[in-house]
Amino acid sequence: MLTPLPSFLLGHTVTVEPYAGASAYGPRYGAPTIVACFLDQQTRLVRNPAGQEVTSTSTFYARPGLVCPAESRVTLPDGRVTRVIARLDRSGGGMPTPDHVEVQLT
Repeated sequence: MLTPLPSFLLGHTVTVEPYAGASAYGPRYGAPTIVACFLDQQTRLVRNPAGQEVTSTSTFYARPGLVCPAESRVTLPDGRVTRVIARLDRSGGGMPTPDHVEVQLT
């Protein structure tokens, strides 16, 4: 059974434009979506999809089902535009813990 993050934890909003691939004119993005989330702005080392260590300046946590592949464009509440390093599904595996998506940003 899915136990999503409780609403009281989702005090921030970010705008996500899902990465849709490359074109001759640069990256293409899908329609922007406003996402309720918990935003943690701290610097830490994370691994990108290729397994390399990179620096993440922010991470946000949202409800399951968010479409946000690596390289998606994210606008933070302060107007800063950043990119997705990795999107990770965090499931409680049926335990009574909140299921969520962790999104690591550049």
